[in-house]
Amino acid sequence: MIKRRIFIASAAVVGMTAHSQVADMNDAINKAGRQRMLSQRMSKAYLALVQQVEPGAAQQVLDRSVALFDRQLAELKAFAPNPGIRETYGKLEVSWSEFKGTLVGTLPSKEQVPKVIQMDATLLALANQGTQQYEQASGKSVGKLVNIAGRQRMLSQRMAKFYLANALQVDPKGSTAEIAKARSEFLAALETLRNAPEVTSKIKEELALADAQWIFFDQGLQRLEGVRSSPKLMSDVFVSSENLLSVMDRITGLYTNIKV
Repeated sequence: MIKRRIFIASAAVVGMTAHSQVADMNDAINKAGRQRMLSQRMSKAYLALVQQVEPGAAQQVLDRSVALFDRQLAELKAFAPNPGIRETYGKLEVSWSEFKGTLVGTLPSKEQVPKVIQMDATLLALANQGTQQYEQASGKSVGKLVNIAGRQRMLSQRMAKFYLANALQVDPKGSTAEIAKARSEFLAALETLRNAPEVTSKIKEELALADAQWIFFDQGLQRLEGVRSSPKLMSDVFVSSENLLSVMDRITGLYTNIKV
């Protein structure tokens, strides 16, 4: 069972890829949205390393996420079709430089966790602003669906992050509230994606897989026990969040490939 769980986590880690450049506006929305997710995924990995939860997979997640954020930031800046978007990504670049220095400059420590969470919030806000701007520049209904599907990736990582923060007793009440809020948003967005006129049979298949992965992930989240969280419970949440992320990234890609 342990080998299977670690294998699944590793598969999700290596499956998160991006093209070498932005292909079109849908691809820009997809990548901009993926930056939102990475802001939360990196913090999740950092918190996992602090608590020695799946340390091998967590280090791989952190390293790959940092590299992917760097690459996509350069691509999105280069593709920016108007001054407003270029300005957003200029600000994001400054925020990212500070956050990256905190993540990779020293060994993960509990003392740094509040700072990491505060900084990822700034990064998330700017990445979300950029995604919204790209969606507006697209002006197409499918762009909105790419944004919604892509946001599910971020929510999966955000819930796992706050679960691990709660285990460290970092603002436990706030962490619990953030999980509840993200859970509601995630479920509502699944319904939107399921009922969209643009949905295809392949997307429906993947959404059914997302439903199944959500059950496993949510079961882990429901066992929120703060300082009593066992290594196994934290590991279950970490691994299931990676699995859910992998499915939602595929779904986002399918919406991205719809050309209308």
